[in-house]
Amino acid sequence: MTNRVTLKDVASEAGVSYQTVSKVINRQVKISEDTEARIWDVIHRLDYHPNQIARNLRSQRTRLIGYSWEPSLPDQTNAILDQFLQSMAQEAEKSEYHILCFPHRAGQETLSDYQKLIDTNRVDAFVISSVGYDDPRISYLQQRDFPFIAFGRSNPGLDFPYVDVDGGDGTRQLVEHLLEQGHRQIAALAWPENSRVGQNRMDGFLSGILKAGLQPDPSIIIRCEGNFNAGKQGATILLDRSLKYRPTAIVAFNDFQAIGAMNAALERGLCVGKDIAITGFDDIPMTQYLTPPLTTVRQPIWEVGQRVIEILLSILEGDQAGETHLTLLPHLIVRQSSSWLGDVLKRECVIH
Repeated sequence: MTNRVTLKDVASEAGVSYQTVSKVINRQVKISEDTEARIWDVIHRLDYHPNQIARNLRSQRTRLIGYSWEPSLPDQTNAILDQFLQSMAQEAEKSEYHILCFPHRAGQETLSDYQKLIDTNRVDAFVISSVGYDDPRISYLQQRDFPFIAFGRSNPGLDFPYVDVDGGDGTRQLVEHLLEQGHRQIAALAWPENSRVGQNRMDGFLSGILKAGLQPDPSIIIRCEGNFNAGKQGATILLDRSLKYRPTAIVAFNDFQAIGAMNAALERGLCVGKDIAITGFDDIPMTQYLTPPLTTVRQPIWEVGQRVIEILLSILEGDQAGETHLTLLPHLIVRQSSSWLGDVLKRECVIH
């Protein structure tokens, strides 16, 4: 077996001390360009790789960031999570950090995972998502004074580092778009009242309605879970009303609900985009391939992942002046499910 190249081997070949090589690798010293170039040339030529365990022991860091998430059902995919994870991983690797993933189980028992990882020095910090009201993870990590950042906010007034997307701005944009199309009876497939994200989106929905001088109709606001079946059932309640009281547009709080609503409309012989406008939220990949394609709101998830890691690493470096509270805006994506384009789509919307 070939002997492993050591720091002293590099130093001997480059004609410098091993301390100088170490400082060059860790960007801790300013030396002449020629000497630094010679050291890096030897590092590459000898294929030297630093002993990460030794580096971690010296720096008292693992260079691992723990990330928990709420697992999806086995028959569902989560495109938002996939994009978020990829973005975080790429951004972390730029600073030689890596993501250690573990699932978040709803309830107090999940704190044992955090306790074990902290007590055994497995990670340097945490990223948490699926943040709710009175989230026990936030209070626990604050009590332990352990570095973390959240994708999402919690109770008003609770101070902790976060990056979030203003879902209320997104639903407000959807309502304003539908109002511009001439709709006045706009329904909502909302989320349960204990959902912090759902309440943020509800606030935006209501503000858009009120800004137009209209009064929200509680009878066409359906609270349900954010999945296909719940969206279909909620839309069925709305679409089975008499024509006079049936909404002309439905704002679903995510794309899965919206797809369920489209399915309910098609089963009733309604042409989505012509007889009923339906919008979603998230812009998951399949929405552009539906018939008709779904109007939705796109969250800047890739940027969220990048900024989460940037802020967290600045916290780890002790940057007291760095930004720790960031809210990004989503973007309205208008497609035919809410904007009828005429005869071409009429021919496509044939009920079989």
